Amino acid sequence: MIGYEAVKTTSMNHDELPDLITAAKSDPRAFGRLYDHYLQPVYRYLYSRLGNAHEAEDVTSLTFIAAYEALPKYREQGQFAAWLFRIARSKMNDHFRRNKYEVELEAAERISAGEDALGALIHDEELSKLRYVIRNLNPEEQDLIRLRYVAELTFVEIADLLGKREDAVKKTMYRLLARLKSQM
Repeated sequence: MIGYEAVKTTSMNHDELPDLITAAKSDPRAFGRLYDHYLQPVYRYLYSRLGNAHEAEDVTSLTFIAAYEALPKYREQGQFAAWLFRIARSKMNDHFRRNKYEVELEAAERISAGEDALGALIHDEELSKLRYVIRNLNPEEQDLIRLRYVAELTFVEIADLLGKREDAVKKTMYRLLARLKSQM
């Protein structure tokens, strides 16, 4: 079985998104383009929270099934990605309630191959320190990092998802990054 991490995300012009959403409400092939575009960000986010590829694949599947079923009710009042990630978070929370656990942020980290031994050791030490610093963040701050850097959502999409203003999300993120940098 090929994991979701091997699936390539399709590119999409932001201007074509509203038309594609409208088409997807009546045409499953159009929904397939939305699926192809958002599969990787949703999977990476869920994997960073679950730490298990099979569970992340299952919850990702549940997310897209729920999105497909709810799409006729979707109203273009905000960011589609924010709407989709609300569903993903809801499915993930259902999973946590059933299984009673959560993994740490670094579960999504991958160390690149081909580094020399000293470089890998230095990199590992830096990652260990970063893990320690991130582990001490509150859950909301950890989730903000996941949404921005793992799921690669824009500030507008994160703001819409969290029900906050874009400038407030940016300010929080920049302060958080400055705090992380000072602790490193």
